[in-house]
Amino acid sequence: MTAHYDTIGLNYAELRKPDERIAEAIRRALGPARTVLNVGAGAGSYEPADRQVTALEPSIEMIRQRPASAATVVQGRAEELPFEDKSFDASMAVLTVHHWSDQAKGLSEIRRVTRGPVVILTYDPSFRGFWLADYIPELVALDEAQMPPLSTYERWLGAVATSPVPIPHDCSDGFLCAYWRRPAAYLDPRVRAAISSFWALGDVSQALARLEQDLASGAWAEGYGHLLGLDSCDCGYRLIVAE
Repeated sequence: MTAHYDTIGLNYAELRKPDERIAEAIRRALGPARTVLNVGAGAGSYEPADRQVTALEPSIEMIRQRPASAATVVQGRAEELPFEDKSFDASMAVLTVHHWSDQAKGLSEIRRVTRGPVVILTYDPSFRGFWLADYIPELVALDEAQMPPLSTYERWLGAVATSPVPIPHDCSDGFLCAYWRRPAAYLDPRVRAAISSFWALGDVSQALARLEQDLASGAWAEGYGHLLGLDSCDCGYRLIVAE
């Protein structure tokens, strides 16, 4: 079985370290569940160490990067979960739904195998306000193409509660918006290599050259310097919980 992250995930575990503040929000949403399915588990980020976790991941490269843990690891895809109905107390899926080939089927499968809460960390494609999109406007179209509208989750999971997940200024998990207060990080090719959006967009060298110029001239600080006084920021990430 091959997967997209067999190519783009080579340094993923090093650059995408789970942020404890985001992890705590996920743990709270999982409630008292003892058995947890992590779908699209990647290298194991955000898996609660105090639960019995089954991690499902299509990419063998990501599985190889997992740290030692008690989790049971299964290579597979969200659209065809190899588990019986209601096998788990809870399920989680962290920044992964946009990579699935059939999002409706994948989410329906998660609901099928889960007795209790389904916890999804995702991005709101209708969100506007992340400054990097001013340099790379193609990000908006990419989000709209990849991310399901938040209004559709009830169709697949039943009633849901949705809440914003503020991103800390020193977030240790290097996803797309994690560097909102550290703009120079986007100039680092290693940082970009761990962010799937940059792989999807292709050549953004002109946009990055403009960012580099604006950082040097002070133009970025003039336009976005107010962010430097914030400890956290709503960048469009949302936690969806279906009980």
